[in-house]
Amino acid sequence: MITSMAPLLDDIRAALKASGQSRYAIAKATSISQAHLCQFVKGTKGLSVEAAEVLAEHLGLELVARPKRAKAKPRAQRGRKGR
Repeated sequence: MITSMAPLLDDIRAALKASGQSRYAIAKATSISQAHLCQFVKGTKGLSVEAAEVLAEHLGLELVARPKRAKAKPRAQRGRKGR
């Protein structure tokens, strides 16, 4: 389960801006509407996983799924044995 796609979406936004391509050109190439791209870049609308994949491919990015990191134990529980 994806808990937050925010870092991924921020990376895609940055790549869109850095690409120098117009939203019209990106919309034509990806079949994602200009309106949706505009709202996404402004941060008022997100992207589906499918749309993120299409944009990533267009921008030369790679989406990678990796195992979740294990959470560290809280400090109070470290090193304690059955007290």
